Order: sequence, then structure tokens, then C-alpha cells
Amino acid sequence: MSIKSTIVIQKEENWYVATSIESGVASQGKTIDESIANLKEALELYYEDNVPETQAEPVFITTLEVAV
Repeated sequence: MSIKSTIVIQKEENWYVATSIESGVASQGKTIDESIANLKEALELYYEDNVPETQAEPVFITTLEVAV
């Protein structure tokens, strides 16, 4: 079984923090790739005990520019 997750990556000082929108699970790393790899491991551990009955529909994220 595989589960897709929408993630957000934010830079916080010297770390990148990756967070799964669907589950709220987060992890960090010194690089974007490291934060994603660490989040993947955290999600695998999370879903060992919390397997969802159905897969949530994907979340779509975009940017919006507003003139000020």
C-alpha cells in the first residue's frame, strides 16, 4: 500500500522543515532533500499504527500575487 501526501517545506534559520498537510507529521533537515527523506521515514512510522481507511483527495496548493 502507498499513501500520497502533500507537503510544505519552510526554511527556519539553518533548517528546512517539511510538514505533511494531511497528517500534520513534520520533520527537518539541513537540506530540502534531507528534510523530505526524514519526513518520509516519519510518515512510514506514523502510518504503521494509523493506516487511513480511505485515501484523502489531493490538496492543491498555489501562490497568489496581490498588488499593495
